[in-house]
Amino acid sequence: MTAPRLLLLAPTQSYRTDDFLAAAARLGVPVVVGTDRCHCIEETFGEEQGLWSLDYRKPEHAAEQIAEAARREPVGGIVPVNETTAVIAALAARRLGLPWNPPEAALRTADKGAQRSRLAEAGLPVPSFRAFRLDEDPARAAEAVGYPCVLKPVGLSASRGVIRADDPDGFVAAWRRIERILRAARTERRAAGEGAGRTLLVESFVPGAEVAVEGLLRGGALELLALFDKPDPLDGPYFEETIYVTPSRHPAALRAEVERLTGEACRALGLAEGPVHAELRLSPSGPVILEVAARSIGGLCARTLRFGAGISLEELLVCHALRLPIASLRRERRAAGVMMIPIPRAGTLHGVAGVEEARAVAGVEDVVVTAQPGREVAPLPEGDSYFGFIFARGEAPAEVEAALREAHARLRIDIRASLPMV
Repeated sequence: MTAPRLLLLAPTQSYRTDDFLAAAARLGVPVVVGTDRCHCIEETFGEEQGLWSLDYRKPEHAAEQIAEAARREPVGGIVPVNETTAVIAALAARRLGLPWNPPEAALRTADKGAQRSRLAEAGLPVPSFRAFRLDEDPARAAEAVGYPCVLKPVGLSASRGVIRADDPDGFVAAWRRIERILRAARTERRAAGEGAGRTLLVESFVPGAEVAVEGLLRGGALELLALFDKPDPLDGPYFEETIYVTPSRHPAALRAEVERLTGEACRALGLAEGPVHAELRLSPSGPVILEVAARSIGGLCARTLRFGAGISLEELLVCHALRLPIASLRRERRAAGVMMIPIPRAGTLHGVAGVEEARAVAGVEDVVVTAQPGREVAPLPEGDSYFGFIFARGEAPAEVEAALREAHARLRIDIRASLPMV
């Protein structure tokens, strides 16, 4: 019996396409990749076997393209890899009669403002917030908020454009800087909705450590896959994530409350099926929900996770999407972690040394450099990617964290100032 076909929705720049394709191959599952590679061409189905070119800028249109293609090449399940494709997956699944999240729920998770409003209406702990249009006067807006606060675009991800302000002058400077970032992010603005590129969310800064939840929704019930600690403080002015380590070292009661709140947030947002990645702050008064995304963990970070008899997160998600048997959702016993290697400064990447020395650190499994020499790179808040990833495993979370830091210290990254354009 032939296995049902999987549709993988992966933007051209996604780190994760290869890992999902490898997972599907191990499972014997045929795959078609829906990509934004040729969105300028109206109809390009069949241009390359196993590839559907979709217009990610227009989720409704992309879903129609999928429905049309699926009439010729049926698919049994859809896996999206980011917020934009999560919306497309929900719209397409409804057309194809596949179990997935309602489109309105996926749209809420892709819009930080809509998400905040729904969670607040449900009585869940979120930062206090206000939404402003970018055509408003930032100086006047700066007088209407408390400090410290955090400004963020409602439609971007990976902490891009997220800036802390401690006073009105800092608020106005952050506002203007985010305006420039949004002008450079037209694709994401269109995918998130016409208003997303003209709206700023301003919320109170929540002190405390941050954690990340990786979960899977099945029939509306959240099943915890992993709880990650983020041991580096994320206090601003920018919020670049670096180290994730699991299992969490926080007290059991606090971990249980984080899991409970994440499940409540999913229900409030209307999410029902598929992967969930959530971020929470552990404030002095208890966990506060920062974000819930209808996707799995980003970048190559999923490589930290193994389940059951060693299956990857990608294999687990493929099985879920196609309704194939899943032997176990239990994560492996050993501690695991990843460092998203930060970009230290803007410029042109000329190379990196010390990779083999970093790989030689006890506990380190791999060092993957994803940025290519000759590429222009930039740190947050303008940057939209990492330099690469370091992976480690050990008997205890502290051991894993130490290995990641030691490996990072051995890398020598050569970034030089870019030449001005003539």
